[in-house]
Amino acid sequence: MAEKKILKNIRGTRDILPDESYKWWHVERKVREIFEVYNYKEIRTPIFEETELFARGIGELTDIVSKEMYTFLDKGGTSLTLKPEMTASVMRAYIQYGINKQTPLFKVYYISPMFRQERPQAGRLRQFHQIGAEAIGSPNPEVDAEIISLVIHIIESFEIKNYNLKLNSVGCETCRPSYKEVLKEYFRKFYDTLSEDSKRRLDRNPLRILDSKDESDKKVIENAPLIYEYLCANCEEHFEKLKSYLNYLGVRYEIEPHLVRGLDYYTKTAFEVISPDLGSQDAVAGGGRYDLLSKELGGPEVPGVGFALGIERMMLILEKKKYTFNESTKPFVYVAYLGSEPRKIALSITQDLRRKLIPCEIELLDRSLKSQMKEADRQGAHYVIILGEDELKNGKCVLRDMKKAKQIEVDLNKISEFVISKYAEKTAKN
Repeated sequence: MAEKKILKNIRGTRDILPDESYKWWHVERKVREIFEVYNYKEIRTPIFEETELFARGIGELTDIVSKEMYTFLDKGGTSLTLKPEMTASVMRAYIQYGINKQTPLFKVYYISPMFRQERPQAGRLRQFHQIGAEAIGSPNPEVDAEIISLVIHIIESFEIKNYNLKLNSVGCETCRPSYKEVLKEYFRKFYDTLSEDSKRRLDRNPLRILDSKDESDKKVIENAPLIYEYLCANCEEHFEKLKSYLNYLGVRYEIEPHLVRGLDYYTKTAFEVISPDLGSQDAVAGGGRYDLLSKELGGPEVPGVGFALGIERMMLILEKKKYTFNESTKPFVYVAYLGSEPRKIALSITQDLRRKLIPCEIELLDRSLKSQMKEADRQGAHYVIILGEDELKNGKCVLRDMKKAKQIEVDLNKISEFVISKYAEKTAKN
């Protein structure tokens, strides 16, 4: 009989095992605490949506929609897509539930997997995870400043200092058309040197060329006209106010005049946070304003601004700088036993301690006492409760302090109370 094939995870995905997942838990817990301080509440949306949501929201000519989405037909023939980003999904929910009628400013955050069919490499996977926030309902640059200071707060909370905030204004529906015409005229001069993607985008949306990663395109982009020379009075005022607020808040930034980001819904503010520690894939976070997205999706004209931060990229930075994560929870007490009657008592004690939220592990493999003690030590247990036939006859059990290598006898009916008091002492010290 042929051996069965051993199945593995799909290329571009990865398993996060317990020796690493506690680090993710540490990051996510800290980030949630920061979001709560800023009064952002969590939102969760389905991992797949109608394909039309992303085609209309992100833009058909973007790399994400044209090349990278995981799209499939359901049994009813509806085209569905695993979400490649979160903002369109949040706005869909905002419109669907009429949230604009419930609150003037909708502030939410998310921690969620995303899916893009890209070439896998360090910091770029086909299933990846993002932390992000959206503030929907205000056109004021103060909200942009809050979103930007929020993402910087998150990054600096992990002791990351080596980063650069790139900032730009990409204009609005009033001033962008004239800039697009100027761009078309400029890029046509270099038509023969443009990549095939850029040639395709030239007439439909030349702004997308500015986001090209093609090396020959990059050389042409270097001398392309700058958008802030074509901003309307409203966009210029918005950008100047944003910069003044960031200056006032002590947020350092650099103007990047060709920054447009990879999604079509951005208006006015666009920004990226990059880290030299990430190499070629140096963007750790990015975002901007999307005042036209709601209308594009059939909703009311509602302004919004947000950001997304890549967790995998954040983890690469933290690993490189040897960031100290809180250790995963270790059992405070390990319950060891020998014999069938002690087994029942061990199960009862373990359940009692766990119901009191004491981290507790019990022997489940019927090993020798010596092996059980080794296992308790391997897991880092502070105490071991030892139950044997002789101790039970006397209504006693042994409690061994693994740190001090000392042990005492404790009345069986008092062992839970005793362990709980010891755990309270430990947590009080911490």
